[in-house]
Amino acid sequence: MSSITTKDGASIWYRDWGTGPVVMFSHGWPLNADAWEDQMFVLASNGFRCIAHDRRGHGRSSQTWDGNDMDTYADDMAAVVQALDLKAVTHVGHSTGGGEVARYIGRHGTARVAKALLLSAIPPVMLKSATNPLGSPIEAFDEIRAGVAADRSQFYMDLSLPFYGYNRPGAKVSQGIRDAFWAQSMTAGLKGAYDCIKQFSEQDFHEDLKKFDVPTLVIHGDDDQIVPIDAAGRLTAKLVKGAELKVYPGAPHGLMVTHRDQFNADLLAFVRS
Repeated sequence: MSSITTKDGASIWYRDWGTGPVVMFSHGWPLNADAWEDQMFVLASNGFRCIAHDRRGHGRSSQTWDGNDMDTYADDMAAVVQALDLKAVTHVGHSTGGGEVARYIGRHGTARVAKALLLSAIPPVMLKSATNPLGSPIEAFDEIRAGVAADRSQFYMDLSLPFYGYNRPGAKVSQGIRDAFWAQSMTAGLKGAYDCIKQFSEQDFHEDLKKFDVPTLVIHGDDDQIVPIDAAGRLTAKLVKGAELKVYPGAPHGLMVTHRDQFNADLLAFVRS
């Protein structure tokens, strides 16, 4: 477990497990690299080198006042790739991390990229507009901002319910998973977490997706209450040439936890293919 220093002096923390072909994981908001431990354990145990970094403002990376924007997130990821001289990387991005992967390819190309997997990811754009009628209204994101600013501890605990579909009738709730979500979320600095809301809600990734020229798998649950599939995964799969879409019936946003075995099997098959 180490860190690299970016051109603006920020420290980006990362976990590096295993040896073999490289798989790099980008986490969702407001979590950190710990969100991927189950997947990293499985892949590293099966002959892959797994790397997951904490986005700036999150986890153990620097809590910068400036630079909490999607372009910088992508450049930070590129800095890790270049510092470790990673090649033929399979990039896996969940939620906001899927946007980070898209922007990374948009800004840095695919010379070091082998494949991409976008899980419950935010592209092409979340915000509702005249050109994006399936998106979510700005008021929804204003409510998130207000919740984070007022009492982020309670907000994150409450968010864990729809995140994992635990608010659905008959759902089997794991308090441990809720606590882990809260604990990760609380390591994100207030400024970084607050700034990131604008990034995941308003960034448009259409131009980035046009630059995908590697095998791409899009996985999304059709009961995702955070990033609804019709405004995200289904559209992205149509926009990325040759992309495959896998829909998990009834699955929530955090399906790598709730549908762990199914997702791990699909992930392992994809990186091996």
